[in-house]
Amino acid sequence: MNLLFAIDDNVSTQLMTCLYSIVSNTPNETFDAYVIQKEKLAATDQIESFCKKVGVNYHPIIVDPKIFKDAPITDRYPETIYYRLLAHEYLPKDVHQILYLDVDILVLNSLKHLYEKDLGDKLYAAASHSDLTANMTEQFNKLRLGNYEAESYFNSGVLLMNIDAIRQKVKATDIFNYISANKLSLFLPDQDVLNALYGDQIVKIPDEIYNYDARMSAIYYAIGNGQWDLDWVIDNTVILHFCGRDKPWRKDYTTRYSGLYKHYAHKVSLLMN
Repeated sequence: MNLLFAIDDNVSTQLMTCLYSIVSNTPNETFDAYVIQKEKLAATDQIESFCKKVGVNYHPIIVDPKIFKDAPITDRYPETIYYRLLAHEYLPKDVHQILYLDVDILVLNSLKHLYEKDLGDKLYAAASHSDLTANMTEQFNKLRLGNYEAESYFNSGVLLMNIDAIRQKVKATDIFNYISANKLSLFLPDQDVLNALYGDQIVKIPDEIYNYDARMSAIYYAIGNGQWDLDWVIDNTVILHFCGRDKPWRKDYTTRYSGLYKHYAHKVSLLMN
C-alpha cells in the first residue's frame, strides 16, 4: 500500500502519529510511505527509526526545484501548494496508485477497501463536505471555478490517486497557467485548482467514512438521523480528519475527539522513548 504525504519540519511528529494509526488499524498490509519535502527533514533519523519499528518503508522525496521554475510563486502561493498536484512528477515510475493523506488525520479502521477501489480511467477518489453546509456552497464554487461538470467540490486532504492516468492528463503547465489567470478568485489554492481543472475526473466517496470532519460531529449526528454518534464513528469511520485551524496536538484542543488523538500520540511517544 503506497501512502503519500507532503510535510515540513513543523509536523514530523504528526506524520508519525498518522502512520501509527494506519498501521494499527490496517492489519496484514505492507506500507510504503513517500514523504515529499522541500529539503531533508530535521527529524529524518527519528522518522526512519519509527518507521522501522512499525514496519513502514520510508521514502523521502526531496523536491527538485526545477519542476517549479515556471510556477507562479508568491507568499500566498508557495511551491508547496503544488506538491500533491504534481506528485506524479517525482514519484518512482513503478508507483501506479497511491493514497495521499494530510497529516492532521487519524485512521480508525482499515484503509484496504478504499485503497482497492477501482477508479477506472478517473484520476482521483475524494470526499466532499458539501452536505455539512446543506450544499449552500456548491453552486458558488462551481461559478467561481467554472467546473460545472464536477459532481461536487472535493476536499483535497484525502486523495486516492490513479497515478498512471494522472501522468497522462495532469500537466504542470496547465496548473501554472490556471493559477496565473485566476489567482484573484482562488481561496484554497491547491484544492481550488484540483476542483477547477480535474473536478469532473474525481470519484466521490462518502465523507462520513473517508474524510469525517472532526469539527462537525453535531451535524453528522443530525444527517445520520441520530445514528452517527461516537460509537458509530469508532466502528465505521475510516479517516477522521481534524480540518481547520484548531489542531488536536495543541494543549488547548478539547473538542470531542481530542482524547482519541492524544491516545495515538501517546502511543508514538512511548514507542520512541
